[in-house]
Amino acid sequence: MTGESRAEAAGRRSIAAGHGIRQALTGDGSIAMYAEKSFPAEAFALPSSAPEGLVNLPDRTSLFVGRERELALLDDAFRDANGVVVQAVHGLGGIGKSTLAARWAAGRVGSYNPVWWITAETVADLDAGLAELAVALQPALRDVLSREALRERAVQWLAGHEGWLLVLDNVSDPADVRPLLGRATGGRFLITTRRASGWHQLARPLSLDVLAPAEAAELFERIDGPGEEVDALCRELGYLPLAVEQAAAYCAEAGISAGRYLELLAAYPESVFAQSAEGTDRARTVARVWRVSLDRLADTPLAGRILGVVGWWAPEGIPRAYLEAMGTPVEVTEAVRRLAAHSLVKVHDGDTISVHRLVQAVARAESGAGHEAARVLLDNSDTFRGIDADVRWLTHLEAFAGHTDPETDGESEAWLFNMGGLKSSEEYGRSRMMELHERAVTAAERAFGPRDEVTFALRRNRAEAYWYVDDHARATELLERHLADQVRVFGAMDPETFETRAVLAQVLLDAGRLREALKLAKKNATRAERVLGSDHDVALDVWAVWAKALRYSVEEGEGAAATEAAATIERWLARMEATRGEGNRFYDQVHWELIWARAAAGDIEEATADFERCIARRERIYGETSRATLNTRRAFATFLWRTVGASDRARELVVQLIGDWERLLGETPHLEELRAYYARLTSSPEAPG
Repeated sequence: MTGESRAEAAGRRSIAAGHGIRQALTGDGSIAMYAEKSFPAEAFALPSSAPEGLVNLPDRTSLFVGRERELALLDDAFRDANGVVVQAVHGLGGIGKSTLAARWAAGRVGSYNPVWWITAETVADLDAGLAELAVALQPALRDVLSREALRERAVQWLAGHEGWLLVLDNVSDPADVRPLLGRATGGRFLITTRRASGWHQLARPLSLDVLAPAEAAELFERIDGPGEEVDALCRELGYLPLAVEQAAAYCAEAGISAGRYLELLAAYPESVFAQSAEGTDRARTVARVWRVSLDRLADTPLAGRILGVVGWWAPEGIPRAYLEAMGTPVEVTEAVRRLAAHSLVKVHDGDTISVHRLVQAVARAESGAGHEAARVLLDNSDTFRGIDADVRWLTHLEAFAGHTDPETDGESEAWLFNMGGLKSSEEYGRSRMMELHERAVTAAERAFGPRDEVTFALRRNRAEAYWYVDDHARATELLERHLADQVRVFGAMDPETFETRAVLAQVLLDAGRLREALKLAKKNATRAERVLGSDHDVALDVWAVWAKALRYSVEEGEGAAATEAAATIERWLARMEATRGEGNRFYDQVHWELIWARAAAGDIEEATADFERCIARRERIYGETSRATLNTRRAFATFLWRTVGASDRARELVVQLIGDWERLLGETPHLEELRAYYARLTSSPEAPG
């Protein structure tokens, strides 16, 4: 050997020592150690105990609020006095895991020694932290042993002692700490991690959620003081501690109110989430904290796509089934698993997931997946049957509408908002229904052009919506204009032209223009059958409208006698059954008119039996909890009560109906209206009114 730069050992487990570099190596490289000329005695033995009061904790507790439940759970978890105890606190980045761990550990410095904090995001970070612990246990070894030797020394000391507390902060992967945990026998590990899974063989998991509303407001006001709209800002920030702290510090330094921060957040979410006040850790902004998790999912691109899509929807109650078409079953399952493992989504019973609203905001800003979110949501408009499924779907539609600019609406958005208008009703209000249809038409005119057949179809749906909300004058005006345009662009014999005439006839019926409607419906049905054929869907649709007009004429005392009208509708129904069967919407529509025609003719027994068959059929076609089925059950109960006089049976059906509405949707204005309407029936037996 020459100089002072290196020492080499050639033989198996032989040793070469260098005078100047203070190094000894075995030939097989199994041990590396730095050796002083005068080797300190401490290097040959582990300390019997730690120095008194050996504590290494970050200063993260000054802004601590709430968390009494979690602190108590940690107390319970570490109460066991035998063997090593490992507790893993997991949750979304920025949710306060490290702050909770620091607070709990700071309150236990009298119970454990040492109490040592290690940032353990990577294996290298963990090794460095353990090496620092070894130096704290034996300061004389700081410049004597390599980091690898110091790390090993710390692990050996931990394995041979009890009564210590080691906090491993921000662990990325359970596998990174598995070797360390496996060698410990009698201490305490408190781990914080974004990884929600993989701990079942290593640690007791503790899921950390956001702050309570009052706690979030308290955290904000500790930094920026009380002010208006603090509660609103905290709610918008989803009560995430890091986001609340970031917002309060920024407001205090910039001299702006919570309300102004809200405005900036709504207009520039990506920029706001990336900002931090002077003197704060710029790596701890909301955007950067989650960027770490997103980067770790780069090898699963579908996970990023899914997060980009659900970022536009409501944060809660996202059915996993909505995502199935985005990949193969295995791909989608793996993507959701990885998102959940990194705490970016939560998986719930009932096959739903949820996403923190700020994760959604960052995902929206970065992904630009709004059009895909619209398409995926549209594709799932009929994935589930039932009024509760419709309301859940509408909740996601409303969230999407609130996050998007109508000026950017495209083809998918046109169809999506049209479907939203069709599904909307009492739960969302009639005005909202019209807003959705108007937005759909505007989007269609932009995306498809004013003369495209899609635009025409959505315009007709908009006109029908005005009819639904009882604005017959506006509906008639739009339909008459639409019909003229339809004839001019597509011709008088186009199937959609027949459909428009049929809708106009129904509006005229409800507007009280009976003779005009009856004439239009009959002429339209006859011509449609001649042009399109008797089995064409449109021909069947317009004949159903004629049946409705005939029933109206009977109820108003005009036109054919009730018995004759019922017989005419029955003949048409038999003809439809012969060609299509009865398990379809065309038969269902005509059969509905037959019920009321028979009732008007005084054939109550047949009408009652028809009602029961209609309910059973609609349960099969639309589902037991669909709006169509529920409303048919209501009509039947009213029919039994008001027309038949069967109050006892009607009361039984009403009680069941109200119970089903409450079970499906909870308390709604429609449920209140139901209770009020049937109050006389349900309160006491009575004769029909």
